[in-house]
Amino acid sequence: MATVFDFLAKGGPVMVPIIGASVFTVACALERATFWTNLLKREGQIVNEVLDTARRDLVGAAAIAARARDLPIGRFLLAPLNLKNPSPDTFRLALENAGDKEFVKMRKGDKLLETVVAVSPLLGLLGTVTGLINTFENLNIGGGGGAVGATEAAGGIGEALITTAAGMVVAILALLVLRIMVTLQSQQMDYFSEAGNELELIYREYWYEADWGQGREPATRRQTADRPLETTSGLAREPDRPLPTR
Repeated sequence: MATVFDFLAKGGPVMVPIIGASVFTVACALERATFWTNLLKREGQIVNEVLDTARRDLVGAAAIAARARDLPIGRFLLAPLNLKNPSPDTFRLALENAGDKEFVKMRKGDKLLETVVAVSPLLGLLGTVTGLINTFENLNIGGGGGAVGATEAAGGIGEALITTAAGMVVAILALLVLRIMVTLQSQQMDYFSEAGNELELIYREYWYEADWGQGREPATRRQTADRPLETTSGLAREPDRPLPTR
């Protein structure tokens, strides 16, 4: 352990932000790994249960999705199921709105990793440049002991290059984590779209259009027709009573 610290200390003060960037990268990678592992392990079962139950009971499907509200897929499916007798357009709008919110949360950590990828190599180059400047300032070119001076200069240049290597290693690690996250996000967008479309088709076939097929209006329109008062142009009136004329 002491050898590692001695090796990092040779890089100079610029190694401090590079080490900090590496800590942030590892912490973000661990947090996102926990998030994605939990999501990918459970989402398939949740989607299957919600879709199967939705064909028989929307309330039961909403209850299953509500129990999975700790996951993005649970909140995504619960959003339209929580609506009371929505039209198909409203149903789809609720899905799209919930999906947009969840995709924003899935991108957590992306900006941090992008910053690390961009800044870490520059910090490494900065450390190398400052190290070379110190090396050449301490190099006694006109004095004696040329061989010894050259050896010391080579050692100083080697130590200065440590920051460049460290910066590149951190940037490569952050880039790998970022690419994995972006790939998972893209797959989730496709999966959410497929699950949302299937849920919307179930709602249309088994609930909304089924009312038309049986000769009655959908629940949303029946509910409107059963109201004691109707509203037209901001004026409330009873259903069968015409509006007063001027």
